[in-house]
Amino acid sequence: MSYSTPVADQKAVLTHIVGMAELAKHDRFASADEDTVDAVLEGAAQFSEGEFLPLNRSGDEQGAKLKDGVVTTPDGFKEAYREFIEGGWMTLSAPEKWGGQALPLSLSAALMEDLNATNLAFALCPMLSFGAIESLLVHGDDELRERYLEKIVSGEWPATMNLTEPQAGSDVGALTTKAEPNEDGTWRISGQKIYITYGEHDLAENIIHLVLARTPSAPEGTRGISLFLVPKILPDGSRNDLVCAGLEEKLGIHASPTCVMRFGEKDGAIGWMIGPENSGMRAMFTMMNNARLNVALQGVGIAERATQRAVHYALERKQGFREGQSVTISEHADVRRMLMRMRALTMGARALTYYAFGCLDRAEIGEEAMGLRAEVLTPMAKAWGTDVGCEVASLGVQVHGGMGYVEETGAAQHLRDARIAPIYEGTNGIQAADLVGRKLGLDGGLAFDGLVADIRADVRDERLIALTDLVEETASMLREAGGDHKAAGAYPFLTMCSVLVAGWLLEKLALAMDAPARTKAASEFFNSVNVPEAFAQGAAAGMGADILYAVEAEALA
Repeated sequence: MSYSTPVADQKAVLTHIVGMAELAKHDRFASADEDTVDAVLEGAAQFSEGEFLPLNRSGDEQGAKLKDGVVTTPDGFKEAYREFIEGGWMTLSAPEKWGGQALPLSLSAALMEDLNATNLAFALCPMLSFGAIESLLVHGDDELRERYLEKIVSGEWPATMNLTEPQAGSDVGALTTKAEPNEDGTWRISGQKIYITYGEHDLAENIIHLVLARTPSAPEGTRGISLFLVPKILPDGSRNDLVCAGLEEKLGIHASPTCVMRFGEKDGAIGWMIGPENSGMRAMFTMMNNARLNVALQGVGIAERATQRAVHYALERKQGFREGQSVTISEHADVRRMLMRMRALTMGARALTYYAFGCLDRAEIGEEAMGLRAEVLTPMAKAWGTDVGCEVASLGVQVHGGMGYVEETGAAQHLRDARIAPIYEGTNGIQAADLVGRKLGLDGGLAFDGLVADIRADVRDERLIALTDLVEETASMLREAGGDHKAAGAYPFLTMCSVLVAGWLLEKLALAMDAPARTKAASEFFNSVNVPEAFAQGAAAGMGADILYAVEAEALA
């Protein structure tokens, strides 16, 4: 089936939710005038559909290959990545000083949605580079920036995040990779990292690894972690002491090499410290928070692609009769229910995620409160957005029936690709724990309460008003709850909050003068179905932890 990038829907969110015209009034984003925004949206759509959409199925079937430490990406990927670089697509939101175009992050979000929709396995490569750019801008010294930033910004040298180890996944403080100092100020890195996306590949001659490690005098736990920049190729042109020792066989994203990386099997991989010693977690979270919002866009992109595929199939597949006439399955109420749910969830996830990016843009022009709001929204966008990606992809398989379960139609690939997103860059359970553990109390609680107050002042639908009341009551309860009780309610609370924000934003889109019929229908469906479901999440958020520990874990086997 053909795929058509939802440029009109993207522009509607940028116009009515992000407020792109208002951003363009500030010197920082003066280049983001309407003509430029339109050109970027149309150009990104044409590029992703033309270059990466044709490689999605073949890349999934062929996969990345490892031989003698060399990783080969599927046919066509190397050439397509070169077109990506030469088109300047990596540079959209980076500062002009480093070769960027200084456009809003929310505009680059549209590009990433397009890449995720057309070829999620490819999109993972530039996604991590965006986070590395942010980390170097905030925490790197002048020498590192001068040597590496322009190359990463252009895409010529893509970057990776090296965090996880076999014994240290979500428990980052358990990592054991070592960093020994050299007399010249560099460090020698030794250890093993796993699940390293694009840790080795043939798309570029150099790869810039950001690696968490411990220095000799470091304290235990996360307080003793430092961040290092470790290039595949050293400044003198020699190969650094690092190697890809294996590729994971995965459920989905087959074209994306997920590497086991070994550092320092000989004399130690040479690296440079980013930021002060023992402050690695702060620098890494700068990169990870960027990545979390971009992972939310994976949910949006996959949901959009799965929705379009399901609608096309439903309009073509004839089954059953109405009034004596053969009809397509799109005429059956249950299929229509699934299609409406897919469309409403997709539009809601897009609105929420773009809004979070827009808050970061507003922080860039001096609206400090919007920066704090982006921190509150990030776990919602990442967790709910990726949950939406999985649910919509699963519904897409259901719409196809048996043809969805076989690989022929492509519906199954969307579900396989989507399933990783709730896991990496901090599991969705960790996102929920972050929301109730940190973000509810951010800025003395004002960051979260300010968001809810703005929603209350703006929404018109009585169902959204009632959900706003429940969110406030549940937030107050969780702020007072003890450890396990708070943790037990975290995930349903995050879901409830996400539905509230998405419902609010969909209502704004539906009330716009230029809103098309499907936007109004999606908003009404969301408020009629998804919002009432969120009230049940409120009950779950308040149930406490006792039921979870009523029996030993072994009894659940």
